Amino acid sequence: MAKQHLVCLLLLLMITPCLRAQKKELSQARSYIKSGKYTEAEKAMTDLLKDSANRDNKRIYLTWYEAVRGQYDQGNEKLYLKQKYDTAAFFSTTKRLFVVAEKIDSVEMRPDRKGRVVLDYRNKHAAQMNAIRPNLFNGGTYHVRKGNWKEGYAFFETYLDCARQPLFVTYNYAENDQRMAEAAYWATYCGYKMNDAVLTLRYHKQALQDSARADFTLQFVAEARRLLKDDELYLATLKEGFRRYPQFPYFFPRLMDIYTSRGQYELALAVADSALAVNDSSQLYVFAKSSTLLRLGRYEESIVYSDRLMTLNDSLPEAYFNAGTAYVSMAAELNPRKDKRRIKSYYQKARFYVERYRKLAPKEQEKWAPLLYRIYLNLNMGKQFDEIDRMLRIDK
Repeated sequence: MAKQHLVCLLLLLMITPCLRAQKKELSQARSYIKSGKYTEAEKAMTDLLKDSANRDNKRIYLTWYEAVRGQYDQGNEKLYLKQKYDTAAFFSTTKRLFVVAEKIDSVEMRPDRKGRVVLDYRNKHAAQMNAIRPNLFNGGTYHVRKGNWKEGYAFFETYLDCARQPLFVTYNYAENDQRMAEAAYWATYCGYKMNDAVLTLRYHKQALQDSARADFTLQFVAEARRLLKDDELYLATLKEGFRRYPQFPYFFPRLMDIYTSRGQYELALAVADSALAVNDSSQLYVFAKSSTLLRLGRYEESIVYSDRLMTLNDSLPEAYFNAGTAYVSMAAELNPRKDKRRIKSYYQKARFYVERYRKLAPKEQEKWAPLLYRIYLNLNMGKQFDEIDRMLRIDK
């Protein structure tokens, strides 16, 4: 028993100076708050909280809350009176106030020795925070305009996180706040701008509920999947994006590239057909179908769409390349002994298209020179053939 009394006495001797120091700091902080020195009061409390022994002391958190609240009120008054004030600092104070209020609520939720939970400050603080919560959203948009993606993300995340905080349970933000989806969109956007796939995906399901921006959200999600090298989910997102927004410029070309790179030309053709069903005068869609038909060996159909593309834009080089390539390919498939006339006809038609392509894209020699070599050779055009032959020899 004597030893136990000795241990208790030693603990008491150790704790007493700490309690005195804590009481002194709290008293000093209260004096700071009364004299409007809120920053000093906040520092005194955050210094106390560096000691793990103080992290369950509600009085410290309450004093910290008052110190930050004082800073918020000062800044809000200056902004209202249009006096010079650091806007970023004001928004930062807003976010910090939410952090402190949530910490107080967390401390209060811990049962006491009798297992009781007494929430003295929840209703009061929740009402105060709810009134200024729009400033979290405003702080996020402020940083987005500045290109401060990390800071912007933090504000929108704090705004969204209120929905799961017990402090705000009576407000049911998930159901009642009409800006939650928009906040989720901006958080997703910030994650995308930071090239952080994890942050981009964190709120994307909620962001997709913002129908006005869902097309961009799907683009951000697709890029996140790509960064994570999740090929199947990347493809799935592209397909969803194209299905919902066929004319949005991001999804169609990437979907076509995937199918083409995999040699899945029938799937690529189906995508091109779906796109043309929505907009049959799109140069991109017509060109995509022409190119896919060419890859499938459906040369006559490819030429039809190449000619159609030329009627939409007679200065688009690739339309002439596709048609010229199709005619050369058709000629190559025929029997030189039985189909001389048709072969010559095809090469004559190819000549027009490939020479036009050469004129429109003179730097693409690697594409037009081999075609013209075959055309001039088969049409017995010696002078033109010799020119191309020299070019190809030099390149070698």
